[in-house]
Amino acid sequence: MFKRNNLQQLIEYFKKDPDFNKQIVHWHTIDEKPAQLVDLPFEIDERIKKALHRRGVGRLYTHQSSAFQLAMEGKSFTAVTPTASGKTLCYNLPVLQTILDQPDSRALYIFPTKALAQDQKSELNEIIAEAEVSINSYTYDGDTAANIRQKVRKAGHIVITNPDMLHSAILPHHTKWVSLFENLKYVIIDELHIYRGVFGSHVSNVIRRLKRICEFYGASPVFICTSATIANPKELAEQLTGTEMNLIDNNGAPSAKKHFVFYNPPIVNKPLNIRRSATLEVRRIAGELLRNKVQTIIFARSRVRVEIILTYLQELVKSQLGAKSIRGYRGGYLPTQRREIERGLRQGDIYGVVSTNALELGVDIGQLQVCIMTGYPGTIASAWQQAGRAGRRHGESLVIMVASSSPLDQFIIEHPDYFFEQTPETARINPDNLIILIDHIKCAAYELPFREGEQFGSHEMEDILEFLVEERVVHKNGDKWYWMNDVFPAHNISLRSASQENVIIIDQTDISAVKVIGEMDRFSAMTLLHDEAIYLHQGVQFQVEKLDWEEKKAFVREVDVDYFTDANLAVQLRVLETDKMRESDMFEVAFGDVTVQAMATIFKKIKFDTHENIGSGPIHLPEEELHTSSSWISLKDAESFSQERLEEGLIGASQSLKSIIPLFVMCDPSDIFVVPQIKAAHNELPTIFIYDRYPGGIGLSEMVYEQIEKILVETTSMIERCPCQSGCPSCIGMEHSMDSAKLDSLKLLRQFLQ
Repeated sequence: MFKRNNLQQLIEYFKKDPDFNKQIVHWHTIDEKPAQLVDLPFEIDERIKKALHRRGVGRLYTHQSSAFQLAMEGKSFTAVTPTASGKTLCYNLPVLQTILDQPDSRALYIFPTKALAQDQKSELNEIIAEAEVSINSYTYDGDTAANIRQKVRKAGHIVITNPDMLHSAILPHHTKWVSLFENLKYVIIDELHIYRGVFGSHVSNVIRRLKRICEFYGASPVFICTSATIANPKELAEQLTGTEMNLIDNNGAPSAKKHFVFYNPPIVNKPLNIRRSATLEVRRIAGELLRNKVQTIIFARSRVRVEIILTYLQELVKSQLGAKSIRGYRGGYLPTQRREIERGLRQGDIYGVVSTNALELGVDIGQLQVCIMTGYPGTIASAWQQAGRAGRRHGESLVIMVASSSPLDQFIIEHPDYFFEQTPETARINPDNLIILIDHIKCAAYELPFREGEQFGSHEMEDILEFLVEERVVHKNGDKWYWMNDVFPAHNISLRSASQENVIIIDQTDISAVKVIGEMDRFSAMTLLHDEAIYLHQGVQFQVEKLDWEEKKAFVREVDVDYFTDANLAVQLRVLETDKMRESDMFEVAFGDVTVQAMATIFKKIKFDTHENIGSGPIHLPEEELHTSSSWISLKDAESFSQERLEEGLIGASQSLKSIIPLFVMCDPSDIFVVPQIKAAHNELPTIFIYDRYPGGIGLSEMVYEQIEKILVETTSMIERCPCQSGCPSCIGMEHSMDSAKLDSLKLLRQFLQ
């Protein structure tokens, strides 16, 4: 057994331990890299220099110096460097310098999460205190007390917020923020790579509204973006802000030695190629680390998995460390809980944290030495972000990626060269998605009337405004359109979820102290908060007693059971219009608009340790309808298949495609759905549909249409390499009813490629 807290000995132990070592597919060591430094710019105020010296900063990294020079020249830029490379100074230095030069100047900092905003505020306030200058920085979010809000609006040199608050609380009430908008010199957008897909498309429109209000008050701010590594940071920043950008990627920060281990759980059923559960392997590895008080962060892909791993680990260590030393962390937790967890990590009272990607961002959580990922996070950029959580201050660190049986995980784990050498993914947004755009035009009309000839995105504004006149939400007077509805539009528009309303989760275990413990988007609630579902929160199990779909409330009560629940979603799909199409003798591939009807049907009860199905029940919820964009591929000649074998082949090929597509389209697997149809209604051919899970689409399925041949080649190759006999969770996604399922899936994919 190794010594406590000694990472080198821990690494040696893992290398020699036969149970661990034989499951290692690849051990990649990234050597340390020295810093590239330049002298502090002469124009930096002496008080700021003094504060930097107190913090041990005598010189700047090359990228920090470039950022300062561009900002002081009034040029917008995006800085792209790895985690823990000092990106914060890229914007804090020019902002503080400008405020000291021109005391009326203001800056707006936008962070994607409250946790990150709190963390950055602490760091900013420390510099201000050490510089001994009177600069006011405040966070303005849902947790800001009512009595402080007026002070923030009037006296905040630096206002730190998130896109949701900017959208629903600042822009609609801009008349209360005149001193901010009149004097706004800088807008900081941190963690740029997060603004992709639905969220990025919404936020781009929020920035359009922000720029429109700034122009009204006579301001033209410089935009400063920072990002983790993605393929198109300059393009994404320009799309998001509508502003020409300069790119800074000359990273001068040093990096410590990092060990990156690809770990594949052992096979427990050879013919079916079924591996031991990644969750159980993570539990075993993390338990070993935590018992030795090695601070560890464990990432899991979903809320449910976070809570399952947390339950396991708290049980495992409570006799030695106390269950409170292992905590969960995810978006649905309330602010006070999140602050307490962040503090415990920094102070070292908490040894382990199990998190969704909520802690993937740049929150400084102190002395973490090890990062364990339960499965591949979905994108190369996310994986590097999660890996960057370990070793931020501590030097050498260990990252272990434990693969699940999913085809995507197995592809990544068997292709370390793809992971370490591939260009990170391209982030895609579609701010001109008509549904998203109209929502924000309503908000913009509420904020300021639209003038004739005014631009907002690339659409013809007059057509949209005339449509809103017919809808009786705006009216035209002279050459302007005015908001005329009683309703305040921003409140009903969520930037983050595919549906407009969240479901509130209410704990009524103690009927005298009923309280809200979280919230969830409507689409997820169909499968996670139905009646009798087990909802997990901080390792505590709650059973949903009633989901009030009309009122969007789920009433839960604490229970103690040895299972969790998983629900099925039934989907029907019809083509409305075909926009693009190409074909060969064997297949046709197309892109267009579709309508989807989705309905949660049944749920299964799954036992914790064995993952066996121990019961099921019906779900009674109304059907949800979705109009979106889709690509699809149809087989023209299926005569060589029997009906049954064609069905098996379509299902297997669809499962494999769903796993591989996120490699080509930078998205979460849940952002895109893959649905097979034996006989599509529009052409009566066997067809696989790939559609965006958001009304109107956000460009994901269009990217699939453009790259479909490459996607099909990679999917075919993945199934061919899988050692199973007739199909398994690592290739065609599940155990099939026919021995020929794998062969049929391959035959179908090869015919698509002819």
